[in-house]
Amino acid sequence: MSQLSESLSIIYRGAEEILREEELVKKLETGRPLRVKAGFDPTAPDLHLGHTVLINKLRQFQDLGHHVLFLIGDFTAMIGDPTGKTATRPPLTPTEVAQNAETYQEQIFKILDRNQTEVVFNSTWMSKLDAADMIQLAARQTVARMLERDDFHKRYQSGQSIAIHEFLYPLIQGYDSVILQADVELGGTDQKFNLLMGRELQRQYGQEQQVVLTMPLLEGLDGVQKMSKSLGNYIGIDEPPDEMFGKLMSISDELMWRYFNLLSFKPAGEIEALRTAVNEGANPRDVKFELAEEIVRRFHSREAASQARDSFIARFQKGARPEEMPEYRISSAEGLPLVQALKQAGLVASTSEGYRMIKQGAVKIDGIKVEDRGRMLEPGAQAVLQVGKRRFAKVTITN
Repeated sequence: MSQLSESLSIIYRGAEEILREEELVKKLETGRPLRVKAGFDPTAPDLHLGHTVLINKLRQFQDLGHHVLFLIGDFTAMIGDPTGKTATRPPLTPTEVAQNAETYQEQIFKILDRNQTEVVFNSTWMSKLDAADMIQLAARQTVARMLERDDFHKRYQSGQSIAIHEFLYPLIQGYDSVILQADVELGGTDQKFNLLMGRELQRQYGQEQQVVLTMPLLEGLDGVQKMSKSLGNYIGIDEPPDEMFGKLMSISDELMWRYFNLLSFKPAGEIEALRTAVNEGANPRDVKFELAEEIVRRFHSREAASQARDSFIARFQKGARPEEMPEYRISSAEGLPLVQALKQAGLVASTSEGYRMIKQGAVKIDGIKVEDRGRMLEPGAQAVLQVGKRRFAKVTITN
């Protein structure tokens, strides 16, 4: 396999779409290190594994000898990314943005090579633009073009408000590519419109257009919705080793392959061999151990990964409860539906998830599986509630 073919194979792995492939090949054939950009708005204090899908791909570009531009959107974060939103998103304060940006810089080098990474902030150039400059930038796109964006179009058709400043977000993201002279920009599939805006603005500014590479959105622990801290289905990269390991072991056997493909650094051939082994009768749990150990090792250490595995086996594979668990006293003179207790104890994100977990046989009271979705906890009841293999809480219903 030629060096170019090998590079393309690594770049294509897990990618959803590349626009345009022939342009990528042409850039790679020059032999020069490409400027590979990805932007992250510091809207929350911590990164989770969903974010690392893009960061892993950045690391692969680095391993191929390319230069990564890790853009922290401290300016755009104060606008609020409208992507996928059904309402105008409240902007963050400069203080919130600065605090979150600081943690991002601490966390990304658990994956990226510091020597091949340039951390940039778009406030560096955006704060220098005056009102006239912003008007000139806004004049480069039409309202009709903006309304082609799916989320804007749906909100406009349903009569929901769209604030003028929201139109600025994709323009500024595109302008970032102009300033940084990006050769390649990475983003989730939901960012395609913004990424293409970068290509368009680079064309207008007389630059060679960037290649757009979109990556899938990683499903969270529920296997349905994308990983999100607000949905409670996330794995934070700064979580303790035992917590991270346990969450990874809780995903379904089918979702495990999705995580392998998007999160693991194992060669594709090794992952396919593991899949074949499972198809031929190997225990999926043992393969999931490999995934969990690899991820914990990446963000902590080899020793921490080994200890987390041993702890998981001792606590869960043998059916033992953890020695310590959170305790909740919930006041209800008339008793409380089990799904409400699960939610208030933080074991599920919503009552609908509680019902779903009961239906799947994943909920236990004092070690006994619950089958009645309408189960009540009476006043004075004390019980250990369990969801899945790793979520426990002691709950007391008080009068």
